[in-house]
Amino acid sequence: MFTRSPRHNHRARKLRAAAWMLASLLAGTNILHGQTTADSELVIATDRPSVANSSVVVPKGYLQIENGLLITRTQGSYWLDLPESSLRFGLLERTELRFSVPDYFHTVSSGTPSASGFGDSAIGVKQQLGPTRDNFNFSAILFLSFPTGAAGVSSGGYDPGVQLPWSRQLSTTWTASGQAAFYWPTAAGKRNATGEFTFVFDRQLTKPCDAFVEYAGDFARRGGSRQILHFGSAYKLAPRHQIDFQLGVGLSHAAPNLFVGVGYSFLFRAVK
Repeated sequence: MFTRSPRHNHRARKLRAAAWMLASLLAGTNILHGQTTADSELVIATDRPSVANSSVVVPKGYLQIENGLLITRTQGSYWLDLPESSLRFGLLERTELRFSVPDYFHTVSSGTPSASGFGDSAIGVKQQLGPTRDNFNFSAILFLSFPTGAAGVSSGGYDPGVQLPWSRQLSTTWTASGQAAFYWPTAAGKRNATGEFTFVFDRQLTKPCDAFVEYAGDFARRGGSRQILHFGSAYKLAPRHQIDFQLGVGLSHAAPNLFVGVGYSFLFRAVK
């Protein structure tokens, strides 16, 4: 879910150290194995910075780590959210394991007590189902978040979700993509079933750089819709290293007023 609220985020403090130890171990394995000719041909494909996830999986045996920082303004309050880390490991040719590292939230509120702390964590699996003959790619993601975050930041429940990202290349420079998703977050001790729909137009500006515009809407049973207009760009410093920038504005009362963020992601071979 795009609404940069700690109760809907899928990361937690307890598992952060373990996640980075795993990343370090796999990075060490990468050094021992070295690179192959196929390695040099791979180009990173990230979930961030769009709300819609990538429609393809990380290559088998590779680990991709996506990180970022976000500042959000909502009804007079400002949220700082980092490191937004997601670990994606290619288990099989079309199957990926996913782990969302706990985010740290710091709130600066106007006239109300601020809440800070680590959010919830999540584990999931992604199965790529495309591409089809007409170059339509799509995947299915199943995940479950755990209430391991701080009081006032964690949802307090075990929250499942399903995401269905897709993409279709329209030309050598234009791509259309999006995502349908369904979440069951815990809010005030009760499930708040939420549907999410996004649509993206992406333009390849140069070989290493692209830009996108995206509409994203969350439609919850309680609390009103959260709709945004989202802009962003990604630049590949190298085939497997990417930086990104994003800016979004709210289109509905329940949505964030404004958010801006930056990120850095990288891909490496973990095991052969």
